[in-house]
Amino acid sequence: MRGLPALPPERTWRPLLALALAEDVGPGDVTTPLVVPPDCTGSAVIEARQSLVACGLEIAEAVFHTIDPGLAHEARSRDGERVEAGQPLVFVAGAIRSILVAERTALNFLARLCGVATWTRRFVDAVAGTGARIVDTRKTIPGWRTLDKYATAVGGASNHRTGLYDGILLKDNHIALAGGVALAVKSARATAPAGLRVQVEVESVDDAVAAVEAGADFLLLDNRPPEELRRIVERLAGRALLEASGGVDLENVRAVAETGVQRISIGALTHSAPGADLALEIHSGGGQPGGVGA
Repeated sequence: MRGLPALPPERTWRPLLALALAEDVGPGDVTTPLVVPPDCTGSAVIEARQSLVACGLEIAEAVFHTIDPGLAHEARSRDGERVEAGQPLVFVAGAIRSILVAERTALNFLARLCGVATWTRRFVDAVAGTGARIVDTRKTIPGWRTLDKYATAVGGASNHRTGLYDGILLKDNHIALAGGVALAVKSARATAPAGLRVQVEVESVDDAVAAVEAGADFLLLDNRPPEELRRIVERLAGRALLEASGGVDLENVRAVAETGVQRISIGALTHSAPGADLALEIHSGGGQPGGVGA
C-alpha cells in the first residue's frame, strides 16, 4: 500500500469539531456533575470492539484537548494500522468530568473515520494484484468531505476530485445539454482551465470510442457489465485512462478489476460505510496514560 496521506488542514475540520461539540454539550453536561466530584481524576481507554483500520486518532485528541487542554493523551495505534478487537487505540487521563464530556464526540469521529477506512480497505484488498485502483467519489456526508476522503485514502483508495472546482467530469446531463458525447468533449476541451483533464461518462462502446476520438483524456464507464468493460479496454487500450463505476460491491469488484480498467470508483466507500464499533472505558486512579491495562 502507498504511504499514508497527511491529515487535512485543521481549518477544514476544526469548525466541524466545534459544531459537533456545540450540539452534544450545549450549555453543559447536566448528568456528570451529579455523580462525579470535580476533583476526581483517572484514566480511560478507547478500544476496538471489532477488527478495523485505525483512522482519526488526531481528531479524537483534538476533541479531548478542546474540552480540557490539561488532559493527557496517548495514541496506541497509528492511522492506517490494522487493529484487532480488544486492542486499545487511545489512552486519555486527567479530570474524569472532562473525559466524559468529550467521550461521545470523540467516539463519533473515530467511529465514522475508522468505519470508512475499514470499509475501503476491504475493497482495496479485494482487487490486490490486478493493477486496478479503488477511487472514492463526492458522495460524502455534507461538511465531512475532507475527512471522509482522508479516511478513504487511509484505507488505501485514491481520491477523485474534491469538488466541482478541481476536476472536469462530463456526466449524462452535461452530455445531453451539449448535444452528445463528442460535442460535449470538444466544447470542454476548447475552454478547459489549464492542467485539468477532461473526463466523460459513457454508457456504451460507441460512446467510449467517440469520446476518445473527440479528445477525452479518460472515461467513466458507468454501469457497464464486465464483458463490455473488457471490450472497451481491448478497443481503447493505451488511448485513455479507463474508470469503471456503478453497481460495484464486494461481490463483483474483483471481476471488474480483472477486465483491465485502471480505476474503479465506488460511492459506497463513503455513503454506505458502517461505523466502527468502539468503546471508552473509565479506569479510576492512575492519572497518566499508559497506566491502564499495563
